[in-house]
Amino acid sequence: MAQSMTKIWIHAVWATKDLQNLITPRIERRLFAFLSDELSELGCLVRSINGMPNHIHCLFLLNPQKALSEVIKHIKGGSSHYVNYHNLIPDKFAWQKGYSAFAVSDSGIEIVLSNIRTQKSFHLIHSYQDEIDHLLERHHLDSLAYK
Repeated sequence: MAQSMTKIWIHAVWATKDLQNLITPRIERRLFAFLSDELSELGCLVRSINGMPNHIHCLFLLNPQKALSEVIKHIKGGSSHYVNYHNLIPDKFAWQKGYSAFAVSDSGIEIVLSNIRTQKSFHLIHSYQDEIDHLLERHHLDSLAYK
């Protein structure tokens, strides 16, 4: 009998410390490439990474041998170290504590991909908090528990 494998797509969102605009256009590609490489090394297939100067969105397939919290801790810690070690910005780079993560069904992947790809135009109109509130509402979660 063939062994079944659990497949869980994750849409993860996390922000810079105090929502500072630390992810400049100058470092964005390098940071996103680093995050993608780290996720790949953890056995997580990356579909998309994008964001704004103060937060990141990432869609990846969770390695069933890894805990989500372990993956996020690894990529956040590693990316902070990477930015600071290489002096990519003049200030100290840090992420805020915590993150949001949402399971995505196969049928919802294209919608999430579109949302991630259009971050820059979306945030011309909506704030980061508006976006998080919308995600929590869409996933039927109480936003008061996440503030």
